[in-house]
Amino acid sequence: MTQVIAQDIVIAASILSADFSKLGEEIRAVDEAGCDWIHIDIMDGHFVPNITMGPNVVRAIRPHTKKPFDVHLMIASCDPYLADFAEAGADMVTVHAEAGPHLDRSIQLIRHLGMKAGVALTPSTPESAIEYVLDKLDRVLVMTVNPGFGGQSFIPAQLDKICAIRNMIGDRPIQIEVDGGIHVKTAPLVAEAGANVLVSGSGVFDGGDYAGNIKAIRDAAMVARAAGAVT
Repeated sequence: MTQVIAQDIVIAASILSADFSKLGEEIRAVDEAGCDWIHIDIMDGHFVPNITMGPNVVRAIRPHTKKPFDVHLMIASCDPYLADFAEAGADMVTVHAEAGPHLDRSIQLIRHLGMKAGVALTPSTPESAIEYVLDKLDRVLVMTVNPGFGGQSFIPAQLDKICAIRNMIGDRPIQIEVDGGIHVKTAPLVAEAGANVLVSGSGVFDGGDYAGNIKAIRDAAMVARAAGAVT
């Protein structure tokens, strides 16, 4: 039985799975459909094998919603771009443990710029990577696929990492976010392990029923947490 902090389940709609030809419209649609955050994956073709978007796109889509922008930087080095994303409208920025030479400095800079700070762990990154910065974090993002592309299959071994991080956090007000292969079937697994922020791209956008998809993922996660968690 997993001990978790009683936090609301947060659904972060990943626009990596949206129709980029009408991105503003897609963001307004998932906002109205009930997502809590807009998750924005920034990839540089260097740290990960794909290129997506940059601060200018974040700035362009900011007027389309008041929902928080959850910006996941899959870039290296990350520090030179943090101020640009803050100015573009990011509310929270997550960097990878390996994305710069001095993780603590990166986290301090994110917070200095007025954003909430997170650290992301790839499937091969151990939870020990965040041990000495834990008290400066607002969230830990566990990647349940390898970073770089949407639509990948969930890696079940990451459930043990989520549990380990939950134990590391203890009673600190730190959220555990999961990103990769999250849909109705996997949402209960990560929620029971201790996660409360669920990033979903294809799970939200596939089929066109955004409201129904978001509700189904949220309900599945809440039922699993209520059944298997001590709060």
